[in-house]
Amino acid sequence: MNACWVDPGAVDAIVSARHGDPFAVLGPHGGAVRAFLPDATAVEVVSREGEAVLGQLDRIHPAGFWAGAVSAAVPYRLRIESGALVHETEDPYSFGPALGDLDVYLLAEGRHREIGRVLGAQLVELEGVCGVRFAVWAPNARRVSVVGDFNHWDGRRHPMRLRHGAGVWELFIPRLGAGVIYKYEMLGPDGEPLPLKADPVAALAEVPPATASVVADPRLRWRDAAYLARRRACNAPDAPISIYEVHAASWLPDSESPASWQALTAKLVPYVQSMGFTHVEFMPVMEHPFHGSWGYQPLGQFAPSARMGQPADFARLVDALHEAGIGVILDWVPAHFPTDAHGLARFDGTPLYEHADPKEGFQQDWNTYIYNLGRNEVRGFLIGSALHWIEQYHADALRVDAVASMLYRDYSRRQGEWVPNKYGGRENLEAISFLQELSQVLHERAPGVAMIAEESTAWPGVTRGPGDASVAFGGLGFAYKWNMGWMHDTLHYMHEDPVHRRWHHDNITFGLVYAFSERFILPLSHDEVVYGKGSLLGKMPGDEWQRFANLRCYLGFMWAYPGKKLLFMGGEFAQTREWNHDHGLDWHLLDDPRHAGVQKLVRDLNLLYRATPALYRGDCVPEGFRWVVVDDREYSVFAFLRFGAEGDRPVLAVCNFTPVVRQGYRVGVPRGGSWRETFNSDGALYGGSNLGNGGWCTAEEVPSHDQPCSVVLTLPPLSTLFLEAPG
Repeated sequence: MNACWVDPGAVDAIVSARHGDPFAVLGPHGGAVRAFLPDATAVEVVSREGEAVLGQLDRIHPAGFWAGAVSAAVPYRLRIESGALVHETEDPYSFGPALGDLDVYLLAEGRHREIGRVLGAQLVELEGVCGVRFAVWAPNARRVSVVGDFNHWDGRRHPMRLRHGAGVWELFIPRLGAGVIYKYEMLGPDGEPLPLKADPVAALAEVPPATASVVADPRLRWRDAAYLARRRACNAPDAPISIYEVHAASWLPDSESPASWQALTAKLVPYVQSMGFTHVEFMPVMEHPFHGSWGYQPLGQFAPSARMGQPADFARLVDALHEAGIGVILDWVPAHFPTDAHGLARFDGTPLYEHADPKEGFQQDWNTYIYNLGRNEVRGFLIGSALHWIEQYHADALRVDAVASMLYRDYSRRQGEWVPNKYGGRENLEAISFLQELSQVLHERAPGVAMIAEESTAWPGVTRGPGDASVAFGGLGFAYKWNMGWMHDTLHYMHEDPVHRRWHHDNITFGLVYAFSERFILPLSHDEVVYGKGSLLGKMPGDEWQRFANLRCYLGFMWAYPGKKLLFMGGEFAQTREWNHDHGLDWHLLDDPRHAGVQKLVRDLNLLYRATPALYRGDCVPEGFRWVVVDDREYSVFAFLRFGAEGDRPVLAVCNFTPVVRQGYRVGVPRGGSWRETFNSDGALYGGSNLGNGGWCTAEEVPSHDQPCSVVLTLPPLSTLFLEAPG
């Protein structure tokens, strides 16, 4: 048979973009080469090593299918004439498989831990030729092509090879480089074309509202080895952790918009360092189509948002924070994803990433799809994303969003709208298993990195290990959990007029019933300053002076209370209006001494917290806390002791939640001597009335509140005091 002969049906399938195995038709076959080049007017096959012409190709189909005999089966280039233009390139269909067999096997098992390096668009060198290797999981598609500006968005030109068993399609395209814009064109299982899809593992995307993926240069330079070496200690339960939560796009004032990673590197880093925070938590930086979702409906689980700049710019921000001694926490969303047609929804024409049954696969509250965590490849995709942010971008912790929605099959659903688990229960066994696997993988590959749960129920064992048999399903493996109950109760208490607080005393005391059941973070997050809830300052009752005093008192109480601290941006200077993601923070408020006073207070609280072991070493153990005054409902006064390790000086915290000065108020303490007043939220430099105890008080050997000694204090109005025991 003539080596140049090609089955006409196969040719028709290629030129109509219906062929599912292009390598069976295109490229070198015996003594011939075949290519689909619709714009060509003449094609020569040239030796890759030198200029020897190996053969001429003939157009055998008017749509642009070329074939011809070659004199030698050696690596070659195609010299293509298109009118007066001539260009040369290696033939994508002359290369063998671009993914190794081990990679394919691990992808099929859902156990590949470097998906960000294997799938997506990777700059590689194959057989000495530089180009881009594209790889995408789409097991039910009948044909997948890479399309972009480089091939006129023509799905006939670069159909991909299917790696059977893994459902992964791949293609190496020579001579492409960073900056190339692309998507995937597919035929679904019924042979019908699907909407063009962005790459789920793209390292970069176009700036929204454009939706294509972009080939990224993965080379990042790091100078943070010193911080990474001590990361475990910085994230430990006995370490001071004070987190500044940031929405990157709206931190800068409106006058300096649009925001960028570079601008944040220049301004956010020194600001956070000067304020004494130990960590920055970024609301999701992953690429997302809808800006108003604040990143909580991401599609680019491997890509920093292009709205803010290039991946290298984001890496430099992380690097600079580490150089300043500041840890980086990234919000991460494995619970659900948006329904945008260019994204994961029915990715290959089937419910691939999501459940098929809307009772399991559709989140009604957010109009999103729910990941099918019972599917190994989906679990592998998400674990690969988590590792990507830790290993590629050096994140120190991931705060996992909406954990409660993952754990309960009936989350926000009425009877009959959800599917029970195999035992008939409401627990989502697949999600539990996924979170446990994730924690184990992170422990093995990234020791010292923390997982933080935003979990709003009383699910047991969130911060216990997966092997902990004391809880029904084993622990989930998180390092910390947001204490949503503390936040709701205490904000409710602060919202009450002080004259009524005696009737809400338990809102302050109840949190200590469960304070050490998990390792907690106390969150005053973005969720509390949106959707009509007003700002932190706006929640405080009374006249202007009382509102500021209430806020200062509350922040002092929070920094004394057991648990790590989290404060959303703007709260540190008493932002007046509710946060709006379309506007920058109102930094001009700092011209007002009252706002500047709150900022100084937060700065001093952070510095004092970090310098006082009794305020943080016992954050997660009951031995670190003891009530002293817990039952003074009449005066709304609370006092408690904080303890660190042996040898650390205890700290007494006293809160007066009324605008009345309490003179001669006796409080029990564990030892005599001079107790130093290290913090007073009523200080003049913070905007207060400057009442207090002159910096010192002497403990008398007068027992009180089950303590052997006591101090007699002046409690300023709406104030929190810290007193440190003598050494």
